Amino acid sequence: MSLWAKRILEEFPSDLARLWIAADPDDVLLDEQVLVELRDRGFEVLPFKDSVAFRAEYEERYRIPWEQGEPGPARAVILHLRGTDLSELPWDYLRSSRQVHLGLHELFSKLSYSVVRQVGGELLPALFESQAKHVTQDLGEAATKDFVLTHIFRFSPHLITREEDLWREMLRLHFRDMAVPRVLAEYVAQVITENKPFDNIPVADLLVHKDLALRTVQDAWYRYLHRLGLSGGRTGEGAPKTYVPELSIPFDHHDIRVIVDSMFLDGTLHPLEVQDVPSDLPEWIKAGIIRDPRAKAKLVLDGIESLSKEIPDTDSGYRDWMHFAKRFGEILSRFHGLDVPRAECIRAEMQNFVRQIDEKLEHWVFRHYADLSSLPIVKGPVMLHHIPRYLAMNHSPSNEKVALVVFDGLAFDQWVHIRESLVKACDKLIFNEFACFAWLPTLTSVSRQALFSGLRPREFPDSIESTSREPAYWSRFWQDQGVRPNGVMFRKSIKRNDDLPELEDALSNPAIRVAGLVVDTVDEIIHGAVLGKQGVATQIANWCETGFITKLLIFLLDHGYQVYLTADHGNAEASGIGRINQGVTSDLRGERVRTYRSETTIAETAAAYPETLRVDVPGLPADFMPLFARGREAFVPKGNQVVVHGGMSLEELVVPFVRVSYVN
Repeated sequence: MSLWAKRILEEFPSDLARLWIAADPDDVLLDEQVLVELRDRGFEVLPFKDSVAFRAEYEERYRIPWEQGEPGPARAVILHLRGTDLSELPWDYLRSSRQVHLGLHELFSKLSYSVVRQVGGELLPALFESQAKHVTQDLGEAATKDFVLTHIFRFSPHLITREEDLWREMLRLHFRDMAVPRVLAEYVAQVITENKPFDNIPVADLLVHKDLALRTVQDAWYRYLHRLGLSGGRTGEGAPKTYVPELSIPFDHHDIRVIVDSMFLDGTLHPLEVQDVPSDLPEWIKAGIIRDPRAKAKLVLDGIESLSKEIPDTDSGYRDWMHFAKRFGEILSRFHGLDVPRAECIRAEMQNFVRQIDEKLEHWVFRHYADLSSLPIVKGPVMLHHIPRYLAMNHSPSNEKVALVVFDGLAFDQWVHIRESLVKACDKLIFNEFACFAWLPTLTSVSRQALFSGLRPREFPDSIESTSREPAYWSRFWQDQGVRPNGVMFRKSIKRNDDLPELEDALSNPAIRVAGLVVDTVDEIIHGAVLGKQGVATQIANWCETGFITKLLIFLLDHGYQVYLTADHGNAEASGIGRINQGVTSDLRGERVRTYRSETTIAETAAAYPETLRVDVPGLPADFMPLFARGREAFVPKGNQVVVHGGMSLEELVVPFVRVSYVN
């Protein structure tokens, strides 16, 4: 256990009270390891939104069973208040509870609070330990920035004197998906741009925006190979970009090429397709070029070998799985882009890789999934129901318009296809890519309702088997944020260019401040798939060629919307194990899960069908119990190969969350 977790857990002796109140303005308590340890000790953390909602859940699930001598779902409850003002809490809770005050001010008393509060929550344990080991006196703002950069990011701007130093460190951070907070990036830029070699490099923007940095590197690679006499087309991308900085990068420096080599293998960077390769071409360059179709399959195999060494395990954090899901999506996209004969030649290796991922993810879900809904969202939503609140925190509808575009059923590998088609069509588009966990079971009626309502499924039990309430939930959330009813728009069943004129007319209404849009095409393609995900990839590519997505996003951006893109769940290939006659699915097309209303029925079914897996998902209604097909199996006729959703594979569970904008 980390020193950070031990320090926080000291505040919660398990034998002192049933009800605790944690006043926590900085979300210190919502650390992944802390939440796991608290649950192991019998605590459950409940967020306090308003007294009515909290009282309803606390009284029904905890206090009444305790008073009746029953154990209830937990030994103690921690009311988590995101603030310090206890006066907003019910008086009877204040009287009967034990109260704890947590905050970064106290925990990082020797560091600058204004800097620490901008460091991602996942980095605080390491920072706390570094403070304990190395800080002997109070540090000011500049000294704290240096301390955080040195001990957390392993990046000292004072040692950056050559261009290769900068690119080495920048690429290392982006490869590990370590986002540098803007305040630190600007400090780095301030320090190193005092040196002439960095005058023309937008250091802060390249450190903060991974997509901008990678496209700048991609463009520089294209020009680097051109100077060596190599020409061709970039896999996954179009012509050189005109909207990114045209910079020269020292690719032949050993420190740079080692990182770039790994980025080509895992799909972060795209190789150049070439016809003729000089015999004297250095060996290290070959990772960034493709000479013939066989090399594409080799690239996928190399990517599998490289990425298989980095599969997260049971003790990994949720961000490790998010980062891995993005890299896995890149490899899978390449695989589904192969022609059929070459894909078949390496299918066994891909299936074995996927099996390893599924096994580790299953163990992780049992251990950690329950804590995700409570995690802080300041740096980004963790689960889909966090997204509305994240948008409300980062954008004020009074002076900004916001559009959330939801692609029903879009998996990360399919997002890669869409992203690359968008870059080809409009190279001034830029994408800040993140990830989100969908709700289990990954059914539209569960996960998409959570997304548009901002609620956990337990909070909409009456509509959990339908999507008809989505417009009302979306409108209610934004009205609670002060948006007038006529300022909230919701549209679904958006599919093709024919739908755009009416939609654009509605979005042009100056009264609209917030738009929720559901694009159904991917879901339709998936449920009609007969050639697996490879066939799905081909159909999505054809759909992208119509220009529908490009037109929609450009229209939104040109009309002043802050644009976000996500999915309600992903999809996976599965093999039929036969239908189960008992139980009712929430979504008849979600063939990876069956849901039950009776404890007796689900227990009997789970015992009768060993190929099923029962997972008790906190946050679901008490009488809504899912039973999953194991591995890559589905409840369809035995032997049928299908593309489905509802289950807990990485492709179904972790979905894209993307900020779409123009390059500045």
